[in-house]
Amino acid sequence: MYNIPLYMQTGITTRQISAENPKGEKGGGCKWVPNPDDPNLKHSGAAKRLGKGWKVRPFINIPRGETVALADIEGPGCINQIFLTSDIPCYSALLLRIYWDGEEYPSVECPMGAFFTMGLDNAPHNVSSALVTVAPARGLNAYWQMPFRKHALITLTNESNIDANVVAYRVLYKLHVISDDAAYFHAQYRRSMATEEYPEHVILDGVKGKGLYVGTYLAYNVFISGWWGEGEVKFYLDGDEYPSMADNGTEDYFGGAWCFYGDAGKEQAFSSPYLGMPLAKWDNSHGSRKFSMYRWHIMDSIGFLEDIKATVQSLAWYPTSIAPGYRPAPMDIASVAYWYQTEPHAAFPDILPAVKRCDM
Repeated sequence: MYNIPLYMQTGITTRQISAENPKGEKGGGCKWVPNPDDPNLKHSGAAKRLGKGWKVRPFINIPRGETVALADIEGPGCINQIFLTSDIPCYSALLLRIYWDGEEYPSVECPMGAFFTMGLDNAPHNVSSALVTVAPARGLNAYWQMPFRKHALITLTNESNIDANVVAYRVLYKLHVISDDAAYFHAQYRRSMATEEYPEHVILDGVKGKGLYVGTYLAYNVFISGWWGEGEVKFYLDGDEYPSMADNGTEDYFGGAWCFYGDAGKEQAFSSPYLGMPLAKWDNSHGSRKFSMYRWHIMDSIGFLEDIKATVQSLAWYPTSIAPGYRPAPMDIASVAYWYQTEPHAAFPDILPAVKRCDM
């Protein structure tokens, strides 16, 4: 992970891409003239009395089925912050992809909400952490450092059946030399239905090369009553048959203990800089309890030299009055794994279509 200390950044060129300056050019922002008849300026009517330079193009629209390049940047440099929001109700229908240095396959491929730790469309929630913040209402912010040597391309695809009439975005980056040993940022989404017969969800697999694992996001639909989080998070490193790292349980991995229970005797939401469970939803009319958890391995990153695999078990606890012990349990789990590695990377598994991502 490439990082220049703040006190060494004097003189580095900073640029920002947004709807008002889509190429991130020096002095290139806010040059539009209000013209709501222009499809490219459909939001400019509110600025007609003010004219050029006054919030003429604050947003873009993405018609259904279309892909828009949010950022197309010539390097070398490093993206330091990304902000996104939209009027689309189902953020899982907006697919975020990031490509480094002209690669064929994206290094980041995630539903927009899940990338920013908001993977449960029926239960939006705020997040307060060091790397990701979701602020009222549904303002998505990420501070992962994303270095690139030649080129960076960020796209957003609208896979819903309605137009995204409002997409606001910001990509802040700095142009500077990237060292030869700097690794590239990656993020991968997966979703599976853990069952009693196969009580495990794969968070990440198929990664080859040298790198550093830096974060996990999990979104749960829990279909059983009682405690659900006995499953261990496991990391298999560099050819492991059995994991080199195994946590005590799901709540332990995310920094909690004793079932995340608070004073009320049920799961209690919390957020902190590097780990948290910002959503613990019991009153869900859609029929399941919902939980959203993140852990950023910043002070405790996980290095690998050849390959890495990460999994979480789907284990509950039988009621003590019946048969105390672990119970394989059905749960709907989605995840995002975040890591840095040297390129090239293997192609990701085919991502689920929007219709199978938007019902969590």
